[in-house]
Amino acid sequence: MRISVNQIREKKTKSEPLVMLTCYDYSTARILDDAGIELLLVGDSLGTVMLGYESTIPVTMDDIVHHTKAVVRGSKKAMVVADMPFLSYQVNREEALYNAGRFIQEGGAGAVKMEGGENIASIIKSITSAGIPVMAHLGLTPQYIHALGGYRIQGKSIDSAVRLYQDALAVEQAGAFALVLETVPTLVAAHISKVIKIPTIGIGAGAGCDGQVQVVHDILGSFLDFKPKHARCYANLAKTITEAVTTYRDNVISHDFPGDEESFTIDREVYEEFKRRIS
Repeated sequence: MRISVNQIREKKTKSEPLVMLTCYDYSTARILDDAGIELLLVGDSLGTVMLGYESTIPVTMDDIVHHTKAVVRGSKKAMVVADMPFLSYQVNREEALYNAGRFIQEGGAGAVKMEGGENIASIIKSITSAGIPVMAHLGLTPQYIHALGGYRIQGKSIDSAVRLYQDALAVEQAGAFALVLETVPTLVAAHISKVIKIPTIGIGAGAGCDGQVQVVHDILGSFLDFKPKHARCYANLAKTITEAVTTYRDNVISHDFPGDEESFTIDREVYEEFKRRIS
């Protein structure tokens, strides 16, 4: 059985940290699921790390649905959360509900994630009322990057910190089962985490949150365009992959690959008869 919304809520009451990573494909999902990662986010970050866009804005519903299916097939225990992309829920309530339903019915996800606070609280309520779990997302919200004026820390001023707090209360009241806090000062994130009853999952929001999420490419060192301050590299896959494919290239050029171990044999008599028939 996959981890449930109730189990995620219970983690907060038991002070057990939640562990979440982004995931976009079947093979990675198998590895992360076997490693005990309990929440897999099919984030719209796939736009930058998988599709090469400059931001998450161009990512479509079909993009996320496609990758969600793969992650669901590759995992057995983790809850798979699908990111609702730009303009998939902001236009109107009916379209938001339809798109959220696609992720559950077509993609096989266990929940959806939505960026925004009081401005989308009524939409969150409609979606949760339809039986679809919603994970909220506040702070640095990449889909609002043009309105925010760039990738900046959110909640540093008094007014923005108060607004962040009010937004957290609004999404909790609307029915969100968890809240991602991105690029928020540690003290502000910790205070919000203490006040609200739903678990908070931080990314660049300090250790006071109830859990943590990172883009898997960032912690594995496989994304070369930039490294966020909030990410810690646990591997250098870019170097490992470069070394591996360079050796492969050299082996092919020098005729060291393939060798006998990577090749298949045929009975000599069959081969001789084959040559006789085609000669």
